[in-house]
Amino acid sequence: MEWLHFFIDFVLHLDTHLFELVTAYGIWVYGLLFLIVFAETGLVVTPFLPGDSLLFASGAIAATGGLNPHLIVILLITAAILGDTVNYWIGHYVGPKVFHKEKSLFFNPEHLTRTHRFYEKHGGKTIIIARFVPIIRTFAPFVAGIGRMSYGYFLTYNISGGILWVMSFVYGGYFFGNLPLVKQNFSLVILVIIIISLLPIVFEFIRHRQGKTQK
Repeated sequence: MEWLHFFIDFVLHLDTHLFELVTAYGIWVYGLLFLIVFAETGLVVTPFLPGDSLLFASGAIAATGGLNPHLIVILLITAAILGDTVNYWIGHYVGPKVFHKEKSLFFNPEHLTRTHRFYEKHGGKTIIIARFVPIIRTFAPFVAGIGRMSYGYFLTYNISGGILWVMSFVYGGYFFGNLPLVKQNFSLVILVIIIISLLPIVFEFIRHRQGKTQK
């Protein structure tokens, strides 16, 4: 379980670890951030990668002069849009048979089912809303592809959601991440971001359970 402890520590202390990476590898960190965001949004087997917290921490590091905030925003918007696009087409070609795959270390079909219910409630807006909801964010474009959503329709929501998601968290970190109160309690702030992001999933789960109970 050492890897789990390392992962939790890395996420909760993203500011420290990201600063160390910037110091050690310089501009290569831009590429690393791009790959993480692309993988988190583009591959259904990596929903565990940090998204919201990574964007916020990147903005906070940019405020110290370690990274260019505007370059981060451009790169990560591109990564988010490309990731969702790849995910959409994987879903489009792989098809509904994925719903019947068994649970494994890298894939949980329940996440797919939960995202499908999310779609039934919110429709196409799910692509935008899901940007701010971990796990759902990874599976939303995949389900859109399976459901054969019009690509032009999907792309409109994809671009809008990608811009809103990246800009809100990166610039949020840039303007607020280095305030004394936030800086001294950065781990707590990251934890709050994660909890708030997960609330829609919790509410949807409770609503679904109540619906099953009433039946």
